[in-house]
Amino acid sequence: MRVAIVGAGLAGLATAVDLADAGCEVQIFESRPFVGGKVGSWVDNDGNHVEMGLHVFFGCYYQLFELMEKVGALSHLRLKEHSHTFINKGGRTGALDFRFFTGAPFNGLKAFFTTSQLSLQDKLQNAIALGTSPIVRGLVDFDGAMKTIRNLDKISFADWFRRHGGSEGSIKRMWNPIAYALGFIDCENISARCMLTIFQFFAVRSEASVLRMLEGSPDGYLHKPIVDYLAARGTKIYTRRQVREIQFAENDGQTHVTGIVVAQGDTTETITADAYVCACDIPGIQRILPSDWRKWSEFDNIYKLDAVPVATVQLRFDGWVTELQDAEKRKQLNYAAGIDNLLYTADADFSCFADLALTSPSDYYRPGEGSLLQLVLTPGDPFIKESNEAIAQHVLKQVHELFPSSRELNMTWYGVVKLAQSLYREAPGMDAYRPNQKTPIPNFFLAGSYTQQDYIDSMEGATISGRQAAKAILETIKQ
Repeated sequence: MRVAIVGAGLAGLATAVDLADAGCEVQIFESRPFVGGKVGSWVDNDGNHVEMGLHVFFGCYYQLFELMEKVGALSHLRLKEHSHTFINKGGRTGALDFRFFTGAPFNGLKAFFTTSQLSLQDKLQNAIALGTSPIVRGLVDFDGAMKTIRNLDKISFADWFRRHGGSEGSIKRMWNPIAYALGFIDCENISARCMLTIFQFFAVRSEASVLRMLEGSPDGYLHKPIVDYLAARGTKIYTRRQVREIQFAENDGQTHVTGIVVAQGDTTETITADAYVCACDIPGIQRILPSDWRKWSEFDNIYKLDAVPVATVQLRFDGWVTELQDAEKRKQLNYAAGIDNLLYTADADFSCFADLALTSPSDYYRPGEGSLLQLVLTPGDPFIKESNEAIAQHVLKQVHELFPSSRELNMTWYGVVKLAQSLYREAPGMDAYRPNQKTPIPNFFLAGSYTQQDYIDSMEGATISGRQAAKAILETIKQ
């Protein structure tokens, strides 16, 4: 079977791996000059590795880890301490520390009851809310709990949390930063299904809340092994190829795709295959779908979905920003110092950040230089039209507020990447509009983390969607 895939993000690559393993002849067409989609990275003219976002690998990314193991990339992950650290103004820290002599759910209970991020009252109300959630049922009936959680898509997490006795302090100081990190929107605007799905994994599986980050940039340590694996199996990947049109025909009342028109600069060609997969993001699929197909609700519903803007900022310093204890370590440039983990904050416009020179040193640590902070501005709406310099200075000011000692250091370089449309907006009620990978057109399939899969819009969600698309295609061969 010949398969043409539109989009070389994780969803498209995951689709291709399963199809190539099954002996299919696969071609992938990507409009950008690099693969990876929203997990993409590249090297600028000055040798800086630039990313589309901050990429953290939760321990419950089971499908992604399986893919990485298959292509030889699993060893490229660096394990972090089993603690989620919050940085508050003035350098005060809080944490959800999951390190405990027993596993889930007791390590989670210990984390929430010992955190300094919440007041005693907030902890008690937090316990009441989570104790009356489907998570408790999930300890003995995971599938039953997930069914209940899916039915909570129509309300926001904030509304659900308040109804179950949760406090405003918990939302502001803990849950908002986590919601921003997961979906780039706050608790008032994110579906309860989205947040409770993650909590369910954390409560039931000890490894789910463990964090890992790549040894270096996604291009070298995630995508290259996948691309090499595919190349060894005959898959062709074409970058800078924009799909302009999906061609189709109707015979005996049945619609079939007959080809896709692919542009390289000013020239176009028509690619034909036995099956076609659009592994695009929200704006990509909305652009490419033929308007005639909106007669099907499965396609028309896609236009009800929205994407969230985000801006990712990198700041390089001549010292170590997250080294809070030792001034000499902070200013020396002989070795890396500071907090080697993902960091959250409720006191800045960036919800999560990390010092990549510590967390992913192979590409980001430079001898004789200091921290390389990567920070995700959420929500990104106010910043998309700002100049890169204005954004960098705004973020620098907030870094100084979180880490007063960083005022002793100088920012030596900055980079800003803006995405006007990034993750699918996981707002209440939107889950019903997410399409299945199998469509009303028998040789046309969808992939992408916005499509139906039992996870959030993430690297894991993209991988699951790709594998489900491949499975649907391979089932057509058997029929």
